[in-house]
Amino acid sequence: MTDPDSAAPAGSDSIRAASCADDYDPNSMPVDKARAFIDRFVAPITGTRRVPVRDALGQVLAEDIVSPFDVPLADNSAMDGYALRHSDVDGREGVTLKVVGTAFAGRTFNGEVAPGECIRIMTGGVVPAPLDCVVPQEHTRPGDGVVTFGAGLRRAQNVRYAGEDIRRGAVVLRRGQWMRPAEVGLLASLGIGDATVYRRLRVAFFSTGDELVSIGGSLGEGQVYDSNRYTIHGMLSRLGVDLIDMGVVRDEPAKLEAHFAEAARMADVIITSGGVSVGEADFIKQMLDRMGEVVFWKIAMKPGRPLAYGRIGGAHFFGLPGNPVAVMATFYQFVREPLLKMMGRDPMPLLPMFKATCTAPLKKAPGRTEFQRGVLSAGADGGWQVKPTGEQGSGILSSMSLANCFIVLPVDQGNAPAGTVVDVQMFEGLV
Repeated sequence: MTDPDSAAPAGSDSIRAASCADDYDPNSMPVDKARAFIDRFVAPITGTRRVPVRDALGQVLAEDIVSPFDVPLADNSAMDGYALRHSDVDGREGVTLKVVGTAFAGRTFNGEVAPGECIRIMTGGVVPAPLDCVVPQEHTRPGDGVVTFGAGLRRAQNVRYAGEDIRRGAVVLRRGQWMRPAEVGLLASLGIGDATVYRRLRVAFFSTGDELVSIGGSLGEGQVYDSNRYTIHGMLSRLGVDLIDMGVVRDEPAKLEAHFAEAARMADVIITSGGVSVGEADFIKQMLDRMGEVVFWKIAMKPGRPLAYGRIGGAHFFGLPGNPVAVMATFYQFVREPLLKMMGRDPMPLLPMFKATCTAPLKKAPGRTEFQRGVLSAGADGGWQVKPTGEQGSGILSSMSLANCFIVLPVDQGNAPAGTVVDVQMFEGLV
């Protein structure tokens, strides 16, 4: 059952209002405009839970974390060597000091250090006052109970001071932080054993189409195995949401309606593949007009022209195309960021883009944004270069397996010769 706090409701007229905007064109919706419309209607969930720090991995922090103490807790050494008063050696070379003890990490030296004396110290060992300089052991000449130092020593060198990393009372992690291994370790370093995180976003997904067969079934004439549920499952798993795989649904209105109703009861978000081109056998549009508030667009992009977005009951709905590459392209361009926002993540940009030189000619017709698949690598000159994976058809899923980035070609771009500088958008680690 969808919680009442699962996400801020779009409102019965909100999506309709977007459709009535002056520049709204459902037959040629620019990529950026579609993103902006969707962003207006999604909001973070508000439900939270308290979890052990290890279970916070992959979740989104729902509270600010304040340091209960200074980090480091005390002045300590960054090197194995000798701790001394800088005033004992200031500006002089060949000064010899008496060694009166040793400080280990976790085992402090509690004696007195008089002028003209020093202590042996290990990395992490507490530097006792009034010592203010640590000299690495390789820069000294040890003798029998004494050690001789060279010139050029600086006050505070190789000393890590209390609170240098984090001050007591400082906000260490802020609400909205995605908890990665570093953040989990940081909480543990502060002795914090549990944390408040947003509850997991619940996402239901299924494929539609009479031509689809699940793995384990036998293919009939004109049928194909359903790959989209597996790529969607993989992309969602990387985000750390709760997955509800509802299988393959035939192009039968009663079955489709039952699946949509069940998904809306269980999930915060519904994702489908196929059935959004409003073709002769696509019943989804007519049904969703009765069940919710959904807009259908023809996005000015390739691959992935047909797209649907809206709400069914309390759940957000993303209707993706049926072609395998189009499913992945539209997920990364229109679904990934809204899901992160709903999860409570801090605002973050789309997948980063930067410039690279294309090593092969590119075919493209002006009038739409294209996301061609490419392999990004370092060039001989130290810059970045990108090579297309070959055929760019929206059904060629192997092109996504071969690629580590999208080559993003803008709306007005036409054919481009080899050597053209293009925008690339990395997805390695996401696919």
